[in-house]
Amino acid sequence: MSGAVRHVEGQWYDAEAGPLVRPYAMTGGRTKPGPHGVRFDLIALVVVDPAGGDGDGAGGAAGPPLGPEHRALLGLCRSETQSVAELAAEADLPVGVVRVLLGDLLEAGHVKVSRPVPPAQLPDERILREVIEGLRAL
Repeated sequence: MSGAVRHVEGQWYDAEAGPLVRPYAMTGGRTKPGPHGVRFDLIALVVVDPAGGDGDGAGGAAGPPLGPEHRALLGLCRSETQSVAELAAEADLPVGVVRVLLGDLLEAGHVKVSRPVPPAQLPDERILREVIEGLRAL
């Protein structure tokens, strides 16, 4: 009976996937990040805020203790800046869940989020090449 879901000692297991936790359980039934309605683009960059406390909810940041998914996202961001899409892939969580969890972390002051410069606002490639050629000529 491959792939069958069975109940073992108070927990649900899928024979191939392991323990099942529904996304709404991780987010407390929420589908949007925070009361401020913050929106996380897939390419938004997330980094741990060093002034944000230790991640257990008892440090510098106010709020309840963080769940295991929150701590997993913090752990992924500690080593390097990651995009929302990268965090979702690394944590093996749906992007919607990651957005809600990041909203919690942002409101608690554990992370900072920045958005890359849109391509329309980047300097023209021709101008950059002219600057490089000018510098080489010096």
